[in-house]
Amino acid sequence: MTEERLPGRLLVTLALLSATAPVSTDLYLASFPQMTRALHTDASMVQLTLTAFLVGIGLGQVLWGPVTDHLGRIRPMIAGAALSFVASVVAMLAPSVHVLIVARLVQALCGAAVVVSGGASVADRLHGFALARTLTLLGTIIGLAPICAPVAGGFLAEHVPWRGVLGVICGFTLVQIVVIMLVVRESLPVERRSPRVRYGHIGTLLRRPAYVGHAATQVLGFATLMTYVSSSSFVFQRYLGLSSADYGLCFALNAIGLVAASFASSRLARRRVHPARTAGRALPVAVAAIAVMLLVVLSPLPRALMLVPLFVALASLGFVNGNCGALAVQQSRDVAGSGSGLGGGLMFLGAGLVSPLGGIAGEDTAVPFAVTMLCLSLAAAAAFVGVRRYVARHRHLEHAFAMPVVAESPA
Repeated sequence: MTEERLPGRLLVTLALLSATAPVSTDLYLASFPQMTRALHTDASMVQLTLTAFLVGIGLGQVLWGPVTDHLGRIRPMIAGAALSFVASVVAMLAPSVHVLIVARLVQALCGAAVVVSGGASVADRLHGFALARTLTLLGTIIGLAPICAPVAGGFLAEHVPWRGVLGVICGFTLVQIVVIMLVVRESLPVERRSPRVRYGHIGTLLRRPAYVGHAATQVLGFATLMTYVSSSSFVFQRYLGLSSADYGLCFALNAIGLVAASFASSRLARRRVHPARTAGRALPVAVAAIAVMLLVVLSPLPRALMLVPLFVALASLGFVNGNCGALAVQQSRDVAGSGSGLGGGLMFLGAGLVSPLGGIAGEDTAVPFAVTMLCLSLAAAAAFVGVRRYVARHRHLEHAFAMPVVAESPA
């Protein structure tokens, strides 16, 4: 039976599980310069530890999705968390950057089981506006990780060796194992499970334009955010000349904007505002703000002025990802694990591929950073326009939303 809302304890637990990627990435960003020196390597190799994690958690979600449709949600969740903990210990003790990159990849591949199982369990329980409201509310709670992690990471980078920061990530994974066993219960009944692991479900989803279009918008929006995340340490500390602590505070301020947007988006869903309407109004604001940021970077104006349009752009994207994710999930309810895994997997795979682009010209310029964000946000807007036009011609695809489907354009 579909629940109107998730119990508070379960909601917070699922948010903790979904925060696997933010905590595993944001917490150690401020330690990048320290890691570069300690491992006798360069900035691009250290950034590869982040890229490896993003690619691993993306590929892992695609692989784990059909497994959870067959085995249920809880068993893959526990197994993945346990294996991820072992890999995180190896990462903490890594003697070289190459071992660290491999350990981070394995950590992400295994931790992906936690993320995809948590996302699928929400789709098992909710639909329509309740699903949109919960996914955006989860985004609000998860947003606490980007607020706390960079501030803590900036503090730790000045007082604790980088291995200690990775040790904190180990502890977070251990906490996940404990709360899974204490709080999470199976959400997929045996009679609704696939008789075997079927990766063909992924092909089925890729033949559904309404799923692909909304997922593509979410993927491209997330890639825009991760371009910022992966380059922020060098842009803030090297290009703008901020200290580690100031970097953490600036990162936290931007995260507050994202959290506030996600919370406002959840309130709009509670008032039964269509998710497409919310996303359609936020996307053009994000594109315009990033364009202004690029103009600032190219102009002789003070560099710090770029922080204002950057904040506006990131907050605007907070209205996009959760809503487009809910619209995509609604099109994959019959194979929720595969849908959650494919959508989440493509998000992180895309982010892993584009994250190095922001620093492609070195640490003394922010032009590639701004250009990459602008191109990705424009692509997200184009995907959104295309899918909303398709849905407008096939209105039955959103029967879960109790209002007429209106084609929204961010143009």
